[in-house]
Amino acid sequence: MGLWLAPSPLVLASGSAVRRGLLEAAGVPVEARPASLDERAIEAGAPSEEPGAVAALLARAKALHVAAQMPGRLVVGADQTLALGRRRFDKPKDRAAARAQLRALAGRTHELHAAVAVARGPQVLYEHVGVARLTMRALTDAFLDRYLDAVGPAVVASVGAYQVEGPGIHLFERIEGDHFTVLGLPLLPLLAYLRAEGSLAA
Repeated sequence: MGLWLAPSPLVLASGSAVRRGLLEAAGVPVEARPASLDERAIEAGAPSEEPGAVAALLARAKALHVAAQMPGRLVVGADQTLALGRRRFDKPKDRAAARAQLRALAGRTHELHAAVAVARGPQVLYEHVGVARLTMRALTDAFLDRYLDAVGPAVVASVGAYQVEGPGIHLFERIEGDHFTVLGLPLLPLLAYLRAEGSLAA
């Protein structure tokens, strides 16, 4: 007997291998159905530029978009934003943009806002936003070149041009907050909701 009690796997409205891996490692069966949305257009229409609010808006939009295509299924949407003070960052477009982002973040503390939303049909059943603070160490130009060479094309795969579960950990001197929030999915609050909802063994 497993921990998952629902008759169908949880639907993940994301193509993120990291988010899927976190859920599967926790014993939650996952069916990935990435939401095909214009995220920049959704951001542009956001009523607030506050990073946590933007992340929550995107997570809701993803969950509802996929839930509309899969009636009756429990769908999880997630998103993450990065803010340095009032400046919000998106995924870099290329190596040059990644280098510019890292140069801006070096020696300073930024925040990651990770949002998760659970929907069924047209209704959002649950949402949560977690925040983590990350302090990047001072970076020399020589180290930046070595880092960008080591990471290669993956540098454009995530906001901030790093993944702390890989070589990106070398960029930091301090990380404050929940590890799963840093990875882009506030897993503990999500699991608590799924237990309360009856999909997971309590």
